[in-house]
Amino acid sequence: AAYANWSQTPVSVRAHYLHAIADAMEQQFDKLVGLSVLNNGKPIEEAKIDVGDAIACYRYYANLITDQETWSEVPTNEAGIRLLKTFAPVGVCALIVPWNFPMVTTSWKLAPALAAGCTVVLKPSEVTLLPELMLGNILSSIDLPKGVVNILPGAAEVGAAMTSHPLIDKVSFTGSNVVGEKVMTQAAKSIKDISLELGGKSAIVVRADADIDYACDLIIGGVFTNAGQICSATSRLLVHEDIAPTLFEALKVKTATLQVGDGFDTGTQMGPMVSEQQLKQVKKYCDIATAEHLTCLTGGEISARQGYFAVPTVYIDVPVTSQLWLEEVFGPVLVSKTFKDDAEAIRLANDSKYALAATIVSTDETMSLQIGAGHVWINEQQIVLPESGWGGFKQSGIGRELGGGGLSAYQKSKHVLLSD
Repeated sequence: AAYANWSQTPVSVRAHYLHAIADAMEQQFDKLVGLSVLNNGKPIEEAKIDVGDAIACYRYYANLITDQETWSEVPTNEAGIRLLKTFAPVGVCALIVPWNFPMVTTSWKLAPALAAGCTVVLKPSEVTLLPELMLGNILSSIDLPKGVVNILPGAAEVGAAMTSHPLIDKVSFTGSNVVGEKVMTQAAKSIKDISLELGGKSAIVVRADADIDYACDLIIGGVFTNAGQICSATSRLLVHEDIAPTLFEALKVKTATLQVGDGFDTGTQMGPMVSEQQLKQVKKYCDIATAEHLTCLTGGEISARQGYFAVPTVYIDVPVTSQLWLEEVFGPVLVSKTFKDDAEAIRLANDSKYALAATIVSTDETMSLQIGAGHVWINEQQIVLPESGWGGFKQSGIGRELGGGGLSAYQKSKHVLLSD
């Protein structure tokens, strides 16, 4: 019901509300961080980064929509006519966000949707509901028109009702491939616009010229941040055979000494898994590794301490036929193997049904052009900027979030032809 008015709201007004969301989040920064740690379990420093990233995303789309031309003239070869192009909102959107990055993934969807003039029904994960309900309080406090954003908590049946409802024009979903296939099927029945950000089994390639100590830091950051509960986790490690023994020795020491504990403890480097179900998922793959007789460099078990704690785990010399090599664990489990030359490294990196992200540790930047992935980091941790597009190839999803592509995902181009 709110769509008719909101879709025609001036760009300046929409930008004002996006800045207001960012302002309110800044004012309640510590509370949002605390709710994230409490609800998700991640270390407090990671939660601070998350809230900061969400704030930056709202501001980015406020500025982007302000700078976008309302009308542009399209050159034609026809005399006596003009062709104009503008953008219209795609409509009423169903936004379904995951539990691993509450507030962050929400901002990736909600900010461009509001900027474009869409109204939304937002389903946060039932596992990490608290920060998203706090967002609802913020939206009320800034007097966002009623009905523009509707936060609808619930489990899978709520998502199914949203993706199949005839009045929903677009679905944006982030989550597993299994659920993504169901979402796509349901959305197809009424030809809904769709964006899917799904799984990953990303590679990190460490070439022979890499600095061993820094490479280990990038490896650890890529797979143990957020306890490995990251769709872009670089959970397949490829190491040049000339440096493999030295790197694995250093990696074993650094991994074994990671501080696992309460997210509110400032010394914690890796928190618990988000739920008992996710802890069981990690245990399942550790059991598979044992059954497959994989060589465990360190870890390979569930922590004995109370809570949903896994142990940072590294397996080496893992065959490409292993379930752990092929499947997304979504936990702190790294599998690795060596390569002889760049051609083999590229082949192994690309040999996956997923293609979301990759990391290269080397002074040579050219390999990035040959690795099939939507986002590649070179000698850097997994920093994701609002200006960058986010999304993968193959079964890692459909469409892009963030950047200009993130706004385009909630707009349709519209042309007007008129006499000159």
